[in-house]
Amino acid sequence: MAELTRLVLRHKRLVVALWLILVVAGGSTASLTTSRLAKTFSLPGAAAFRADARIVSLYGVDGDPVIPVLTAPAGTSVTSPAATVVVGDAASAASLDGRFRVVGWATSHNPLLLMRGGRSTYLLVFSPPQGFGTADPTPVVTAAVRRVLPAGWHEATTGTLALQAGGGTGGGNGVLVEALLGSIGALVILAVVFASFLAVLPLVIAAAAIPTTFLLLLGLTGITSINFVVQFLVGLVGLGVAIDYALLVTTRWREESVRRSAEEAVVVAMATAGRSVVFSGLTVAIGLLSLIILPVPFLHSMGIGGVLIPLVSVAAAVTLLPVCLATLGPTLDRHRLRRPDSASPPWMRWGRFVTRHRGAAAVLGGLTMVALILPATRLSVGQPVAASLSSSGPASRGLAALSAGGIPAGILNPMQVLVSEPAGSPAAAAVADRFARLPGVWTAIAPAGAADARGGTALVTVLPRVESGARGGDAVVAQVRAAAVGDPAVLGVSGSGPDTIDFDHAIYGRFWLLLLLVSLLTFMVLVRAFRSLLLAAKAVILNLASLGAAYGVLVLVWQDGYGSRLLFGLAPTGSLTNWVPIVVFAFLFGLAIDYEVFILTRMRESWDSTGDTSKAVIDGIGRTGRLVTSAALILTFAFVSMATAPLTFLKVLATGLAAGILVDAFVVRCLLVPALVSLLGRWNWFLPASLGRLLRARAPTT
Repeated sequence: MAELTRLVLRHKRLVVALWLILVVAGGSTASLTTSRLAKTFSLPGAAAFRADARIVSLYGVDGDPVIPVLTAPAGTSVTSPAATVVVGDAASAASLDGRFRVVGWATSHNPLLLMRGGRSTYLLVFSPPQGFGTADPTPVVTAAVRRVLPAGWHEATTGTLALQAGGGTGGGNGVLVEALLGSIGALVILAVVFASFLAVLPLVIAAAAIPTTFLLLLGLTGITSINFVVQFLVGLVGLGVAIDYALLVTTRWREESVRRSAEEAVVVAMATAGRSVVFSGLTVAIGLLSLIILPVPFLHSMGIGGVLIPLVSVAAAVTLLPVCLATLGPTLDRHRLRRPDSASPPWMRWGRFVTRHRGAAAVLGGLTMVALILPATRLSVGQPVAASLSSSGPASRGLAALSAGGIPAGILNPMQVLVSEPAGSPAAAAVADRFARLPGVWTAIAPAGAADARGGTALVTVLPRVESGARGGDAVVAQVRAAAVGDPAVLGVSGSGPDTIDFDHAIYGRFWLLLLLVSLLTFMVLVRAFRSLLLAAKAVILNLASLGAAYGVLVLVWQDGYGSRLLFGLAPTGSLTNWVPIVVFAFLFGLAIDYEVFILTRMRESWDSTGDTSKAVIDGIGRTGRLVTSAALILTFAFVSMATAPLTFLKVLATGLAAGILVDAFVVRCLLVPALVSLLGRWNWFLPASLGRLLRARAPTT
């Protein structure tokens, strides 16, 4: 590391020029990059997705329907001949010249399409395949229906697409605005940490790393599909990671600059703190690359695209930052308000307190973690319930109208059963009659017309009582699929419920392998970083505990609703979007290790020079406590910014990442780590000589 730093310092102008080129190129092509990101979550090969593809090819429609709720004037029943004509006209208008498939009372005469009181009914309008970023068909369908409704009739349209868009409010700050919000919060914290103009340097590094990552992302889009969620991770997780790495190195440079020249201080800082940054980046990269193990294409893209975040941040920290510190550092730090080489007195006192009461501290920290982890045993993955997607707007009012009319929310997630039906065959009607009698099914609607029968097939629409994301929703889907098994007329069952179950199996069927591989690779990297078996094993175990605590907070806040209404004005989700927990794992596992590396490398330095474990704990916490908590708060600001995005799953993802970082920084790293290191004494530093030689685990030199 020292050799690399000296090389960089000998070619300052070249380094700056290269980074300027990357930043300008990345910034100027950012909009092109985001436009090329994929907006689908497909799972080729799964049973539900095969059925989806066949239905799309035959009928041109897919996904959950738009649901207009039609209410006749007071004193009028929708079953009257005149009202039936109006409902038929509305269904015809909603089909948009046959491009959309419409199921309604006028053609099926299914009594369960009528609402309580007889004045209202609802249509199921199935649209062509939709992806994130494509136009929500709800406004078009709503406008078409309203044009044909006579005076006195009322319409309220709902559906999962409209609810996901915020009840028709749409909007959202956009990733650049969210990154700006995170930057403002980070600048405030950095100003407190450095108490000088040196606070701007970590932001400079982030400003270089983020556009460069977008530029590399653009290159990846020419090779493989990259999911659009990656842009939020690059803009906001990238912001926090780049600042954290720069914060660590700059803090160490500041200490060394008191007794060395600016350039020599850079060399020492990079040989110690810079080395920690490299190991931290490797652990984050390991967690993200592990996503390629899962047989889910969009998670592959998130792993491949996301790994650029730590790699570019590390590159900026070990090349651009040394140049900035050597040239600008002394000037920016000239008017500082505190001694640069002093440990934090409050954190030194905290280190002494924990070492004196290490047993009690370990028990308190352990009980706190157990309390946070226990709710995670109730974690449910799937599709969030509709009420959690929006709390206001037309779509929310439409959902309320359905509920008031006695219609279960499960109709938002219907299943489409593709049936082989040669001309004149009653197979589809028989399937509909049989499925309608299944427990948990509200009704099953037989095909009624050419729109429901094409190419020797027909569609039966099954409406469950329970949403796929609610308790019991998966059981209804399983019953329908079981009823389809062995029936030669049934060609496939599609819908968001079957899709979600297939996703869950694909994602979590190999989770044990993902967990094992990441833990093992991280353990090996940390053994080399800490030159200790026990410290590396403890770091992995505590990281898994932090992950469990993050899941527990997600269950409490979102699944149970203890916070979703207060913080976001949304109802409990009932379950978590199926891919969110796995992405929380991939990012959090590596990000949390950052703090372990920061603290324990400093403890290791003190132990190497004194041989005193208690002094090592006190020095390590005293030198890094303020750094770790500040870095955690900076990342938390980035995640809070992400939570302002309009999509519920991004709010859930941000909550999990923020909770994990805060718990890890304040409970694990500042309480459990010093307590356990103090308890374990000399065993902390044990490493067999043969393993040390194999891993080339030796003390860093300057």
